Amino acid sequence: MLSPDGRTPVNLSAATGSAAPASPDPAALQAFQDLLAGNRRFVEGDVQHPNQDESRRRALESGQAPFAMVLGCSDSRVPVELLFDQGLGDLFVARNAGHVLGRSMQASVEFAVEVLGVQVVLVLGHESCGAVGATVEAIQKGTTLPGEMPILVDQVKEHLDPADPTEQAVETHVLGTLTDLRSRSLIVREAEEKGSIVVAGAVYGLGDGGVRVISGPEA
Repeated sequence: MLSPDGRTPVNLSAATGSAAPASPDPAALQAFQDLLAGNRRFVEGDVQHPNQDESRRRALESGQAPFAMVLGCSDSRVPVELLFDQGLGDLFVARNAGHVLGRSMQASVEFAVEVLGVQVVLVLGHESCGAVGATVEAIQKGTTLPGEMPILVDQVKEHLDPADPTEQAVETHVLGTLTDLRSRSLIVREAEEKGSIVVAGAVYGLGDGGVRVISGPEA
């Protein structure tokens, strides 16, 4: 498989976009583990539906302090708060088709890190992603999408192997998004280097409901 630049061979398990800090803050690691614990509850059917009552709503009237930021796909089958068993004010979520990292999405991540003080930034892809599938088809068959949708293909295509775009396409796009985020955002990069946040990538399984970490402390 090739790196996101389409030229350099890489190992998928080692492709993280940059050298992450050896030891993130314990609080950030705990926040990441709490996020994954919520997904385990979801998979096991033992959901708690936390922070979804009137008292939580009223407590959030004066502001928010989410513990994690998730950059994900808009796919209706991937409802982020539900699959992590979280409630109101727990997660700051930015979604678009294919979790492509445009300027507004980058700004949303930076707002979560710099202003809200999240301890986790997770790029979340999912199986059978339509944007990734459309990009694979565009590479292989030269097909195009109508309207403004080609921008999705253009940005996903940067991360796939042009010789074999189907090779772990979703995983490769997640890792490519991480690479883009770290390279473009000084705010995210400095926070990760300080150990104040965990930056990770994962893929959601539509059938089993599990979140598989492919880059980060649990990978």
